Amino acid sequence: FWPRGRRGWGLALVVVWFFFGGLGHFVLAETFVSVVPGYVPFPREAVALSGAAEIAGALALLVPRLRRAAGLALLALVVCVTPVHVDMLLQADRYESIPAWALWARLAFQPVFAWIVWTA
Repeated sequence: FWPRGRRGWGLALVVVWFFFGGLGHFVLAETFVSVVPGYVPFPREAVALSGAAEIAGALALLVPRLRRAAGLALLALVVCVTPVHVDMLLQADRYESIPAWALWARLAFQPVFAWIVWTA
């Protein structure tokens, strides 16, 4: 049911990351809406939809026969939200409470996290 070793730890990280991240889209909805780039229509709905997709994807990872499809969908989601990180970095003055190094680190972590999702 559950992979062992490094793959198992990666899978656990991905499940926890997306499940609680997805919940955050609802609990901290205003915070998430505030970082949606201006070119994205219906930001509130986009946040809710992406949060629901994260939760559904995390739960689907727990079902072995759905794991591959869920992993690919979540990998696509990681790629799709990368422009948000780029936009936040380009407009860092809007996010004075977040240090510039954190915005850079977050963007730099995207390919690492994509690799973790892919390998898990």
